[in-house]
Amino acid sequence: MGIHIIKMPDIGEGIAEVELVAWHVKVGDRVAEDQILADVMTDKATVEIPSSVAGKVLALGGAVGQVMAVGSEVIRIEVDGAGNLKPESAVAPAKPAQVATNAVANAKPVVATTEPVAAVAAAFAKPAPVPTSTPAAKASNGKAPAALVRAPGDKPIASPAVRRQAWDLGVELQFVPGTGTAGRITHEDLQAYVARAAQAQPAGVADQRYAQRLDEQTVPVIGLRRKIAQKMQEAKRRIPHFTYVEEVDMTELEALRVRLNAQHGKERGRLTVLPFLVRAIVLAARSHPEVNARYDDEAAVETRFGAVHLGIATQTQGGLMVPVIRHAETLDMWACAAEVLRLSEAARSGKATRDELTGSTITITSLGALGGIVSTPVINHPEVAIVGVNRMVERPMVRNGAVVVRQMMNLSSSFDHRVVDGMNAAEFVQKIRGYLECPATLFVE
Repeated sequence: MGIHIIKMPDIGEGIAEVELVAWHVKVGDRVAEDQILADVMTDKATVEIPSSVAGKVLALGGAVGQVMAVGSEVIRIEVDGAGNLKPESAVAPAKPAQVATNAVANAKPVVATTEPVAAVAAAFAKPAPVPTSTPAAKASNGKAPAALVRAPGDKPIASPAVRRQAWDLGVELQFVPGTGTAGRITHEDLQAYVARAAQAQPAGVADQRYAQRLDEQTVPVIGLRRKIAQKMQEAKRRIPHFTYVEEVDMTELEALRVRLNAQHGKERGRLTVLPFLVRAIVLAARSHPEVNARYDDEAAVETRFGAVHLGIATQTQGGLMVPVIRHAETLDMWACAAEVLRLSEAARSGKATRDELTGSTITITSLGALGGIVSTPVINHPEVAIVGVNRMVERPMVRNGAVVVRQMMNLSSSFDHRVVDGMNAAEFVQKIRGYLECPATLFVE
């Protein structure tokens, strides 16, 4: 038997370090060749690390959320045969990559020894610590109860009898720690929670729904959420934003969209508002190339693009991602709709490639029905403009002296004031408005 060490591969494009975002194996598991061991993240792309050998997992080289250098040790696997680590060459593993500040040069060398393979495995068999949540409530003796605490939004598991008892007591099960299988809440858990709440709540308050809350939760900011945080901080730190809001009458466009879907929806796919907005941006950018651009603030150079590589801000379970429609200027409505659907599905399933998540020159962001009246979108650095779509609503408007009901929608767009003047930004948004309010012009060159 021998030990095989798998190191962090060189993912390319000059990347020196990656973040470990998920383990798919644990110490003691048997793995097959080509089995996925872990997921790592670089920028906003997730990369799978496969096993090059079959064997038994002896040790994991890092904890979820840890930043690891390319070339550092990922995992140790016990294999049949000699493996790639000779017993006389090493005992202690290289130290895990240091969080957030490591580089390839920081990778620690292995220490020489002559101890057998079993000793090597024992020395490195302790699994890496995993971040945990703070328990939802503290016991009266100050110690946390041994209970599974669910994340916000997770539904509590409990029997109908426990749920009925909780209803009678005025207790929200979401906040009750469960000690049963898979975090199931038992009658004992409910009684313990009520007892703790009764000690803490003010005298005279009987309904547990008004009891004092003592729960806390520590949520590690790792993976995609960490990348989003870094990206947003960088954008706000570097870019002096200004936001311009304009309302758009979408009545004619909505009528056209409904008619096109009725006539061609089954054969060509259904159209949303987004492909029309994409086309409007493409056309408006031809007369305002300063907004379809990236700004290098280190070199003080703005690069304007003829091609429109349009980022579509997409909400996923892990957080916000921005897949890119390449050469949006070449796509008709249905081709654009199909590409938006393909990219959004790839982003939400975690299968979007690095190329599909980089290279945008301008971005659209929308919260759909949750879009609100006005927003202040953050520019996708190093771009210089982002177009925000607010929700569409029916509103009474005055047309030719008469009050009529119209489909209205606001556009809230942000610009980099270093390279885009207020007048240019306003003219760009007014161009978009003109195309959307008279949708026939989207098809006339």
